[in-house]
Amino acid sequence: MKLYGKFFIMHLKEAMQYKVSFLLTTIGVFLVSFNVFLGIFFMYDRFHEIKGYQLSEILLCYATVLLSFSLAEMFLRGFDTFAGTIGNGEFDRILVRPRSPIFQIVLGKIAFTHIGRILLALCMFVYGIQASGIEWNIYKVVTLFLMVFGGTVIFGCLFIIYAAICFFTLEGLEFMNVLTDGAREYGKYPLDIYGKRVLRFCTYLVPYSLFQYYPFLYLTGRTEKSIYMWLPLVACLFFVPSYLLWRLGLRHYKSTGS
Repeated sequence: MKLYGKFFIMHLKEAMQYKVSFLLTTIGVFLVSFNVFLGIFFMYDRFHEIKGYQLSEILLCYATVLLSFSLAEMFLRGFDTFAGTIGNGEFDRILVRPRSPIFQIVLGKIAFTHIGRILLALCMFVYGIQASGIEWNIYKVVTLFLMVFGGTVIFGCLFIIYAAICFFTLEGLEFMNVLTDGAREYGKYPLDIYGKRVLRFCTYLVPYSLFQYYPFLYLTGRTEKSIYMWLPLVACLFFVPSYLLWRLGLRHYKSTGS
């Protein structure tokens, strides 16, 4: 952690070297996600509710997914750009250093410009927490924390899977964006509004619903099943197959010769 702290400060100083550029990029990232917020707002201004969900509940749900995605993308940016790391030969240098490749990739890039998206998520959290009418207690607070934690782990695992596939293809596969950026977009609504098939996919294949839909039902009082609050921890088991795929890909790695 001491080494990670040093790299964190180093990347922060690097980002602050061009303060205006950093500020404008952060504002740009904020505004892109703010457009999605406006889309939700105007839709509710017209229809008032979607499948029984109020605007404040939707914003709370969206804030959970957006914050989870942003934290994962900010701190695990190296996996999201891993195709370039292989292509330019940087990964060859990583392999000869006396540290774990995963640790070095995590240290390699921290995308501070995603703070703009995190700020928007926190703003929606504040509104959703106050306006949703949820009777808050320690269990509900823990549930909300676990939802963000579990979501961050799931999106982090998807970035690792994306990087693992790059070992075989040497290039990034755009279809993985459906599971990362796409999930960030359709995850703004509780997953049951997309139908049972999507809900099953998001429960048994890529466990989005274990940190988004089921804990959200408990959080908003739509179910009394307190076991739902712990499902984000179950979702974290998704790390096991993700790591095994990474190990498999690493054993098959062949340098590009760059």
